[in-house]
Amino acid sequence: MHDNLSFLLRSNVNVSGPFHHNKSSVLGNKCNLFDGQWVPYPKGPYYTNESGCVIENGQNCFKFGRPDTDFLKWRWKPDECELPLFSAGQFLELVRGKSMAFVGDSLARNQVQSLACLLSSVARPIDKSYAKYPRFRGWFYPDYNFTLALLMTTHLVKSTAVNSFSGSIVELYLDEVEEAWASQVTTFDYVIISAGHWFTKPLMYREKKKIVGCSMCGKDNITDLTRYYGYRKAFRMAFRTLLELDNFKGTVILRTITQPHFEGEDSKGRGNCVRTKPYTREELRLDWDIWMYYMVQVEEFLAAKKEGKKKGLEYWLLDITETTRSRPDGHPNHYGNPPEMSFMLYSDCLHWCLPGPIDTWNEILLQLLKTRDDGIS
Repeated sequence: MHDNLSFLLRSNVNVSGPFHHNKSSVLGNKCNLFDGQWVPYPKGPYYTNESGCVIENGQNCFKFGRPDTDFLKWRWKPDECELPLFSAGQFLELVRGKSMAFVGDSLARNQVQSLACLLSSVARPIDKSYAKYPRFRGWFYPDYNFTLALLMTTHLVKSTAVNSFSGSIVELYLDEVEEAWASQVTTFDYVIISAGHWFTKPLMYREKKKIVGCSMCGKDNITDLTRYYGYRKAFRMAFRTLLELDNFKGTVILRTITQPHFEGEDSKGRGNCVRTKPYTREELRLDWDIWMYYMVQVEEFLAAKKEGKKKGLEYWLLDITETTRSRPDGHPNHYGNPPEMSFMLYSDCLHWCLPGPIDTWNEILLQLLKTRDDGIS
């Protein structure tokens, strides 16, 4: 489990567990919020799917008949302290007069919608979406002069032939950032960056326009450099872009990779997620792919943080990997679509029901904003 000890030492990862951190490296003298376990919490969620906030059908589990609610009655309990409840008013005061962009794929959208639902008890935004980029969304909270944005990107770098429903090879230009999102982030105060599961598909790698290798392309004359090569290069390019952007003064936040929970087999052969409660610590097993992605992310993050410090830029880590490992019960499974369509679509054990465990990511984000705002580094 801990073969790469040199990396663990470089990245301040504690060898007591696969995703455990030296708390002082992230939150100063504050409690390490990233390591803990889920404990019963009978009070349930902050909102429902009838609270008036926007929830994608794919994550609107109760709309399509999910019968159990027990998965909502758990809270993340850090090992050394309590995670404070989310306060919409407090969050909005901390971001008053500021802007926050989520850069990433559909899981970034999942988190943005969770945040908007959490904030809906205090304020409703005005839609300010981007006419030029249909996949980008924007919202403005006038009472707080706060702008929230979702800048969707599958791989962070330039890509072609991206198709959710195809196994065709995606071409990645690893030394070219995706200009659509990079051109929009300069003025944001917080940029929350993430990427992950699109890198599990067949990939062709280009640098300086030339093919340098691939991942799972199945071509005898092209070297398979593995998925982790492209993942590392993509994050390195994204972080470098933020470092080199003229006039960018924002805080960069890495949201770490999430754990999917495909178990068993469904009719499509991909698996399903029918569990109704979290894993216990004894039931947890290390997912090697997720561990490798996680190591790559953290290593590139730490390198960028070191360079960013020279320019006066802040880099924060929003590490939700450990919180997601033990929640196979929090996914839509086949409740992300109408029952009459369930036979046509695979079970979704990657995204998260709203409300659900993903709300914890924003509870932790609020604490990051609070501790950093208090001057903890």
